[in-house]
Amino acid sequence: MHDVQLIRRIVAIATVAAMAAAAGGCSKVSTQATGGRHSWTQPGVLRVAVQSDVKNLNPLLNSNTTDGFIAFLMFEPLLSADDKGNPVPMLATTIPSTENGGISADGLTVTYRLRTDAKWSDGVPVTSTDVKWSWQAIMNPNNNIVSRHGYDFIRAIDTPNAATVVVHLKSKFAPFVNTFFAMSDQPFPVAPAHVLSKYPDINQIPFNTVPSVSDGPFRFVQWSRGDRVTLTRNDGFFMGKPGLSRIDIKVIPDENTSVNLFKTHAIDYMFQASSNTYPALQSASDVKLVFVNVNGYESVQLNVARPLLTDRVVREAIAYSIDKPQLTSTLTHGLMKTATEDIPDWMWAFNPTVKSYPHDPVKARELLRGAGWAPGPDGIMRKNGQPLDLLLVSNNSNATRREASLQLQAMLKQAGIGTEIKYYTGAELFAPAGMGGILQLGKFDLSLAGWYAGIDPDNSSQYMCQNVPPGGYNYSRYCTPEMQTAQNAALTHYDRPSRTSAYFKIQELMARDNPQIFFWWTRQMEPLSVDFKGFDPNPVTESWNAWQWSI
Repeated sequence: MHDVQLIRRIVAIATVAAMAAAAGGCSKVSTQATGGRHSWTQPGVLRVAVQSDVKNLNPLLNSNTTDGFIAFLMFEPLLSADDKGNPVPMLATTIPSTENGGISADGLTVTYRLRTDAKWSDGVPVTSTDVKWSWQAIMNPNNNIVSRHGYDFIRAIDTPNAATVVVHLKSKFAPFVNTFFAMSDQPFPVAPAHVLSKYPDINQIPFNTVPSVSDGPFRFVQWSRGDRVTLTRNDGFFMGKPGLSRIDIKVIPDENTSVNLFKTHAIDYMFQASSNTYPALQSASDVKLVFVNVNGYESVQLNVARPLLTDRVVREAIAYSIDKPQLTSTLTHGLMKTATEDIPDWMWAFNPTVKSYPHDPVKARELLRGAGWAPGPDGIMRKNGQPLDLLLVSNNSNATRREASLQLQAMLKQAGIGTEIKYYTGAELFAPAGMGGILQLGKFDLSLAGWYAGIDPDNSSQYMCQNVPPGGYNYSRYCTPEMQTAQNAALTHYDRPSRTSAYFKIQELMARDNPQIFFWWTRQMEPLSVDFKGFDPNPVTESWNAWQWSI
């Protein structure tokens, strides 16, 4: 998901049904409704299917898009973003800028003015104390925070009064305004200090399973692990009374089951459906498919800290082994566009000179032979008696990834590279290190997964040395002086030309070193009941405007 940039306007994000229609008739609407609502719809009750259960309900401990979706139903950030990716104030009254005095001339001080009508559901006002404490909790090394990126640039925070937050940065950080409790690649809402500040750490506290207060459009009712989360309307929400009375979030690990529930109208919204489900959904009645172009992708990450992948030649051979156009064609039904590197071609930082490796398993074998590998009797390359066998991990709830893992396994085998596939639940795969997260702990060679980044092209949380896990998103463990230099240039220059040059260099390094191989840029598919109104997702989270939803 994420950070919109400090000094720039955002490229447009399309969430229009016309895009769906262009993909081949993505909505089919029945006229058999009474009073504008079908008989199977429960008035005021939205039933949502998610692929994996949350790990906990503490908004500061979220680590994936499902966690974030639920967190932003109950908790609010300083700044959000609209459906076009433009930043919009939430708890803050304005977006800090140099023009309005919110950002100092040297770029090191950022001032936020807070709303005075925002309250926690127990009636306690939301104040600058909550913002400062939430930052301190994120930076507390005892807390299982999945990423501190951007927050670690802060030297100190002053709170001269309840409605003013003054942030002092250690150094310039161009994406700061839309990173700090905003729409970054790790979007955190503000948490309630008056409830949580008494704990030395927040890893194992009652609030994580029963969040007693919230300041968003919905309040917690119940969490039945592995089954559902139930929320009810927060009538005191500062943006106005929400249109829904209740949200029932059902955990459905198998997408085929979700499709059947959707077709039989047992659910109203299938959260982040994979493209594998498109054929079944596009022909269903009373369905509206919304597509969102996000700064995101599907890819395979290469753990360069693992012995077999430290050699750049081996990683290059893997790149030649993968037929990216075939993966895009067979797995996305033409809905996605084959990617070069991580930054999509609609963003200003996209480098058009960087090209993908062509699919060439013969070339891959030649590279491996040149690096001292030779085929064994089973066809798998060996070196010093060790086979080139890799562990590929992914989440079992995503039908597209399950199929992609099998295709990837077959492609790599053509080049003499063996793979063992292991599937995990989303909660296991993406969990913080302190909770045994597979990616955070580096228990893999190859990881097949997706990513939502920010609207800002900032990708430093994934490719800088200081963001190697635990406590960071650099799952590839990629760390080079050249990348550090390019990333520092992108983060410390606020002007567009300097940042563009830096991101061009970053993409060139990625193409050379192959810590990650990108299949396609994401158009996220969101299947909805035609009775579900007001859905207007931004590029980071679908639930940012949930108070405007109705059914």
